[in-house]
Amino acid sequence: MAADPFDELLEKLRCLPGVGARSAQRMALHLLERDRDGGRRLARALETAMRDIQRCKQCRNFTASEICRVCSDDRRSPKTLCIVESPADVLAIEAATGYQGRYFVLLGRLSPLDGIGPKDLGLDELGRQLADGAVEEIVIATNTTVEGEATAHYLCEMAARHSVRVSRLAQGVPLGGELEHTDQSTLAHAFSSRQPMA
Repeated sequence: MAADPFDELLEKLRCLPGVGARSAQRMALHLLERDRDGGRRLARALETAMRDIQRCKQCRNFTASEICRVCSDDRRSPKTLCIVESPADVLAIEAATGYQGRYFVLLGRLSPLDGIGPKDLGLDELGRQLADGAVEEIVIATNTTVEGEATAHYLCEMAARHSVRVSRLAQGVPLGGELEHTDQSTLAHAFSSRQPMA
């Protein structure tokens, strides 16, 4: 017996992160009751994206071309390379800053317990980019998890082997935050990473 299309739609919607049974049901009912044209457009967009979107040959971010928009933009400096864990990090930095360098997307972080090593993160390709001499500075923008910090340390060692300057995104007390409401590890990190004021 063929699967019921409604049940199949609910099941497929649940593959998305954060979408449980009730959210999937709400989405499916909305599309079926109020926006069938939107559902068809969504289906076409998903089909096109799954077929055409790949990894950029230089930075490993998502793109429909061989080289992404950032890497092919002559106005962006090839001298600065911001190293992030995921494409979502690129989107966040692009939306919130005026950064004009390029990126390298690790697609994860070092985690020996999970079997994720340097090769899995494309660090051999990053090493080739650092060796060619165009990159003068890497900006490490990994998360402050144990694995993110281990990855940052590994990246510092790579950069040193190629005489590339290293900087790390500032971390600590958030803008507008109050010290009494800041957790101890964040406050300790902020205090140890304090900067002189001009």
